Order: sequence, then structure tokens, then C-alpha cells
Amino acid sequence: MGLEVEWLRPEGHLISKEEAAAKEPVARVTGPTRRLLMAERTALNILSRASGVATAAHVAMDVARANGWHGRVAGTRKTTPGFGIVEKYALLVGGCDTHRMDLSNMVMLKDNHIWSTGSITESVKRARFACGFSTKIEVECTSQQDAEEAAEAGADVLMLDNYSGEQLREVAKGLKRKWPHVLIEASGGITLQTMPSFFSPHVDIISQGALTNGYDTLDFSLKVPKPAQFAQRGRVKK
Repeated sequence: MGLEVEWLRPEGHLISKEEAAAKEPVARVTGPTRRLLMAERTALNILSRASGVATAAHVAMDVARANGWHGRVAGTRKTTPGFGIVEKYALLVGGCDTHRMDLSNMVMLKDNHIWSTGSITESVKRARFACGFSTKIEVECTSQQDAEEAAEAGADVLMLDNYSGEQLREVAKGLKRKWPHVLIEASGGITLQTMPSFFSPHVDIISQGALTNGYDTLDFSLKVPKPAQFAQRGRVKK
């Protein structure tokens, strides 16, 4: 829109309650008023949603650090169509991992893929033939038997899906003992409240769809300078 933006707070700045209450500005935009008003809502919608994702990511990583966990909290593929790249970027700003930026970054074999080929082993074999040696393959596993088959077949990442925290920690320990090079990901309905139960030295990644699916949005607004004649309007006289 031919406007100039001066950011008054650096990217990743955590807005305090005091700043929010005082409505401290985070940026100054200059240009023709007509163009300001045309760009206003789209820019604010993007800013509010990206800030919501970044804040959720920041909170999740704070929980991980507070518990002394060594691994990474990641988002998932549950992003808004057409807006995923912004939500993925916001995860990084908040301190989380993107998991994978797009389908080309890693092959992920879920139940539909496995059922289509007949077995985990066959799915991994076909995926490796297609993607070559340089691309990682992740397999969704709903049982210890699935995970062991996937590891034997050459999977690089094992996603342990829909386990309780206690069950997952025990399975992850056994898998790491036998295949220490394989990454273990905990996934499936994990929330900020239940995440600590999945912390383990044998778990490398905890992914949460909630980080980009159902996140809160933050309320930003744009105000043009108020003319002097409007300064006293709306005030209650004592």
C-alpha cells in the first residue's frame, strides 16, 4: 500500500500486562489516510493471529524449560489453509519448532498411508525409494509393536500417538535403548496442562496441534492521531 512502518518493539517482544493496559504502541505507520484505512484490518488480523501463535509457543516453551526438559515443542500440520507459512513463522518467533515447513521437508506416514500399502514395512520401503537417502521418514505408531516395526524398517522418527504420559515414557525408554539414533515424538491431544507428564530424557519432540489450531488471538488496533477538537469529547464532567 506504499506505507512506511516503524516498529517500536522488536519481534518476539513479550508485551507486559502494564503495556497492554496502557495501550502502548508497538508500531507507527505513516502514509496517506485512505491507504492506512484500506490496509488496517488485514494487517491487524495478521498481527493478532501471528501474535496469538507466538504467545502460545512462548508459554509452551516456558513450561518445558521450567521442568528442565531437553527436547523441542513443535507445532503440527494443523495450520490455516493459505496462512500456514505465517503461523509456522510465528512458532519460531515464540521459540517452538515448526515440525516441518511443508510436505517436502519430511515424509510422514500415517494410518491411511500404512493401510493403503498393507504394512508399515512396505510403506517405509516405498517412501525411501521415492524420497532418497537425504529425507527423513516419520511413522505414526499407536502401539509398541508398530514402533518396533517402523524402527526395524528404517524410520528416522517415531511418532507415538495417543498414549498416556506414563505409557509413552515407558515405551520411549525401550525404543531408545535399542535404537538410540531414532527420534521419539509424543503427539495426540497433548495440551499445555498434560504436557509435563510426557517429559522424559527419551522423548525428543512433543507436538501440539493446539499451537496453530484453536489458538487465541490478541487484540491490536490502529489509531490515527486524534485532532484537538475531539480530545475532550466523551469525558464525564464532575
